[in-house]
Amino acid sequence: MSQDMIRETACAIVDKLRSGDVSPLELLDVLEKRIKEVDGKVNALPILCFDRARTNAKALMQKPAGARGLLAGLPVPIKDLTDVAGVLNTQGSPIFKDNIPAKSDLMVENLEANGAVVYAKSNTPEFGAGANTFNEVFGATLNPWDTTKSAAGSSGGAAVALATGMAWLAQGSDMGGSLRNPAAFCGVVGMRPSIGRV
Repeated sequence: MSQDMIRETACAIVDKLRSGDVSPLELLDVLEKRIKEVDGKVNALPILCFDRARTNAKALMQKPAGARGLLAGLPVPIKDLTDVAGVLNTQGSPIFKDNIPAKSDLMVENLEANGAVVYAKSNTPEFGAGANTFNEVFGATLNPWDTTKSAAGSSGGAAVALATGMAWLAQGSDMGGSLRNPAAFCGVVGMRPSIGRV
């Protein structure tokens, strides 16, 4: 599978998944290679769960293409504030450096029910509190355009993953700019739905 896939949009990738031109497993291979090439320089995705992702992708592929949900097998990283069953969730804090939840957050369950394949957790400041993405557990996430600059926060890991081709779509959260600022700093789009509406 060509590394040119990293330049595709999320919508184009979902179209390829629905048409059968690409499989979730092939996309995971592309992402794993890209992360090895890039993430050491920017530190956006400190927690990887490719074994879990491949298991879930194989189960999803047992369904007909039209029954795989809106995302149809699209790999998605989850911010390291949100529980993913069986995957480390530190919230960027030494207090939770060994925390592995048994159950996923409802949002993750909904994403996976709609065809998302979770393969990584994105870096965040401790408890998501901060406009710059760094913590004592994993260190700083760096701006991909200039690694001497901030990627903003608190969804800095998510934005950097998008900007560097380590994700086509990334989950984050935002109460005071935590999606919007990293998106602006990294040259990607961050969408914050109205609270209570979505």
